[in-house]
Amino acid sequence: SNNSTLKTIFYYTLNKKKIINDPIYGLITIHHNIIFDCIQLPEFQRLRRIKQLGLTNMVYPGAQHTRFQHAIGAMHLMHTAIKSLRSKDIVISDQEEIGVLLAILLHDIGHGPFSHSLEHSILENVNHENISSVLMHQINAKMNGQLDMAIQIFENKYYRPFLHQLVSSQLDMDRLDYLRRDSFYTGVSEGTVGIERIIQMLNVRNEQLIVDQKGIYSVEKFLMARRFMYWQVYLHKTSIVADCLLLGTLNRAKELIASNKTIFASPFLTFFLTHSFTKEDLQKEDVLTNFCNLDDNEIISAIKVWQTNPDKTLSTMSKMIIDRNLLKIEIADEPYSLEYIHTKETEAAKLLGIDAHLAKYFVTSGKLSNKAYSSDGNSLKIGMKDGTLMELSETSEIYNLTNDQRPQIKYFI
Repeated sequence: SNNSTLKTIFYYTLNKKKIINDPIYGLITIHHNIIFDCIQLPEFQRLRRIKQLGLTNMVYPGAQHTRFQHAIGAMHLMHTAIKSLRSKDIVISDQEEIGVLLAILLHDIGHGPFSHSLEHSILENVNHENISSVLMHQINAKMNGQLDMAIQIFENKYYRPFLHQLVSSQLDMDRLDYLRRDSFYTGVSEGTVGIERIIQMLNVRNEQLIVDQKGIYSVEKFLMARRFMYWQVYLHKTSIVADCLLLGTLNRAKELIASNKTIFASPFLTFFLTHSFTKEDLQKEDVLTNFCNLDDNEIISAIKVWQTNPDKTLSTMSKMIIDRNLLKIEIADEPYSLEYIHTKETEAAKLLGIDAHLAKYFVTSGKLSNKAYSSDGNSLKIGMKDGTLMELSETSEIYNLTNDQRPQIKYFI
């Protein structure tokens, strides 16, 4: 009986061609053993504990989905794109297929807690792509070079650029999945795009990714959906407030620790609250180890405890986040004057009974930029029926790409 059980366990251990049930695409099949092995990595499983949209669930309660779900969905779309391109006689080897699937699967492995909300904060001026690249190299060393091609594709060092463009470009599998997924979970229907149609319209010319002429209207809708989603979801004013409070809370905790105050935090979070790190520090093993043990739970657990901290600034911001009693926000087309900002800081200090220099935590100003399309070096090429290639901006009939190449900018306080 014991031997039989062991044989059964061994059999299922070898069975790596799993099926994942996704609420958007239905059944997603894992086609290669190496894909399953990477999904099982602790560094990848961590993405289950990192929300795709940070604190946006304070605006849209359904936005509880994670980076894990997004990565799996993007991988599924990549597999669909590969099948479509092969049907058009684009030669893609099995090794290249596995490489590009791994590249898109692991493209977000470097995200920290709450995704973009704390980017450049946990590790100063370091974006998640930098961390993803370092982590992929580290994983590759443990897996005897099985990620060599995936890393080349991810870093755009492979000799066939279209494979990188499927991972990161104006019209990649990353953007296609997050627009559809974020639209689904927030309930913002304007973000819904015809993903299947767009993928079927992709083609390759001179090793560059292009869109067939008959796919122009689908691409135009994609760009409009992206713009709508930025203003309605990604740059929603309440999300901006929550992000500012979250960032301010961590910065105040760092400030208190620097003045020799004792602040509750897990060992992993304490590591980053007590040190400042830059891009060069990513090569240090203890930095990556602690980073890979950070997730949303670490931050929220600390903030819950900070509600009772004797420092009024820290405790007030923490309560605001936990109770969703957020700051108010104003948005304008022109920058706010220094005099106006100073007036608001004076009001905040008086209202809260705190020192004037601490009012900066409750009065934050900045700008919001929404650029749905850029023709700078990474523009979409349209394959015309006569065999020529044209810029999307030259072929669009209903979408004002000339205006859209200039970012829409708004200012907030």
